[in-house]
Amino acid sequence: MRFIINIFSKSLIIISALILLYILYRSEIVWLSEKRSYYKWYFLLSILLMFFGFISFNFSNEIKRYLIIIFFSLILSFYSFEFYIIYKNDFKKISNYKNNFDIDYDRRTKFEIFKDLNEKDTYVVTIAGKLYNSILKKENFFPLSGISNSNTIHCNENGYYSIYKSDRYGFNNPDNEWDEEEIEYLIVGDSFVHGNCVNRPNDISSVLRGISKKNVINLGYEHHRGPLMEYASLREYFKDNVKKVLWVYFEGNDLYDLNNELNNEILIKYLKDNTFSQNLIDSQNRIDNLAKKIIYKKSLDDLKIESLFIKFLKIYNTRNLIRLIFNPNETFFHNKNEFIKILKLTKQLTEANKANLYFVYLPDFNRYVTNYDNSNYLEIKKIIDDLKIPFIDIHKDVFQKEANPLDLFPFGQKGHYNIIGYKKVAEKIYNHTLND
Repeated sequence: MRFIINIFSKSLIIISALILLYILYRSEIVWLSEKRSYYKWYFLLSILLMFFGFISFNFSNEIKRYLIIIFFSLILSFYSFEFYIIYKNDFKKISNYKNNFDIDYDRRTKFEIFKDLNEKDTYVVTIAGKLYNSILKKENFFPLSGISNSNTIHCNENGYYSIYKSDRYGFNNPDNEWDEEEIEYLIVGDSFVHGNCVNRPNDISSVLRGISKKNVINLGYEHHRGPLMEYASLREYFKDNVKKVLWVYFEGNDLYDLNNELNNEILIKYLKDNTFSQNLIDSQNRIDNLAKKIIYKKSLDDLKIESLFIKFLKIYNTRNLIRLIFNPNETFFHNKNEFIKILKLTKQLTEANKANLYFVYLPDFNRYVTNYDNSNYLEIKKIIDDLKIPFIDIHKDVFQKEANPLDLFPFGQKGHYNIIGYKKVAEKIYNHTLND
């Protein structure tokens, strides 16, 4: 104990300095300053811990002894709680999956399944938007899709890894959809539109194809895609044979993503210059080469640390729960005018191409497990109504009508929608747009 007391103050300073360096690395190098608002609380905490370490040199050994006991008790409590959450959630998923389907839940990490599948054929993984940040300044280029014409490993929330064959532009569509004379639906959005963690034909776009018997183009892609990237996707990939455009908004992170996007030196050009284009539709070879470079040099490193052990060390689930308790839903964004401008420009774009625009509002899991603040929802609905854009309210028309809305999420836990959830969302969209 005497040794621990002697190194207590120095240890606090060293640990806080390492935490601070890691936070600065994540904020300034990985995210290129685009997520400072997210890391500011961790930054403040590390500074306070370092300051406490310096003043602790003046504490008596008795006070240090009590502080050591408190620190170790807190650390043990956090890790015990983290272990409980992992055990509880994993056990529920694994047991439910085994009982329902009589096969084992796939517990491999994304890196492990990537290695296993590539022993038999060629597979790639989806490229989250954050991975492009590391090469943004060097390349002066910002792709909005993944690798084209490839077997693409997606994600696992339902007991299996979803896998799809990407189209000629790297999106989750059958490639022949682009050859049709008329496109009934062009859909923009984030991972929910991308079809996270279900296979075709169970994603929103595939269900719409099935019930409408018409063609659907899905421009949705991986996480960290907000309104500006969605508008940019329309600008780059819009075709003049589109009848209906579905703007799919997810209340869980779209406002937060917009705040980050407005700091992106390439994306902001779409907002400031109506003629700006990266000519992505003719740059797929460049996108493919860039994405492959990221997968094999950076993405695989990220996939390796997706293991439960690393998440356990970072008390990933406990931190998410704390954020949920103290900030159950994000406060309204500071960029309301930019959000309105993006939607106005989107409406102008669709009207110029004689297409009908619909705003689809998707609810987050947190809405059904916390005392949810509706101010964002009401404010956004007012904006959409003022712009005279049809508002399809999935919370009101789907989830609120369920005896238990959590039944539409994987095993009733936080994540994307499950097969039933996606199906009901697509059916409601179809009913609202049938007569136009």
